[in-house]
Amino acid sequence: MKDRLGMPDNRALADFLPTITIKAKDFANEITNFNIKRDDLRHEDAIAFEYVKNNQDVRKVLTDRGIKPEELPPAEDIKKLERRVKSEEKQLIKQSVKRKNKAD
Repeated sequence: MKDRLGMPDNRALADFLPTITIKAKDFANEITNFNIKRDDLRHEDAIAFEYVKNNQDVRKVLTDRGIKPEELPPAEDIKKLERRVKSEEKQLIKQSVKRKNKAD
């Protein structure tokens, strides 16, 4: 998947996944957690089966709606986004200070 998205091997896949893919994975994990508690699953094999089944079911929902996760374009690199937000915050602070100084 990292090769398909053209991302470095040393970076987390989630840093490049589209939001819908992250939410789908999170939803499948929450279903798994719920079912582990509800059904009192304790063995690794049973938990692994539950995890795989829930991920397959969530994938089916996506594909039934015409969404193929492996065909989605990568999201913006989260690290670049964080740097841009920090830079923009600094610029806003500078602009605010300039305006305040002009007002005084």
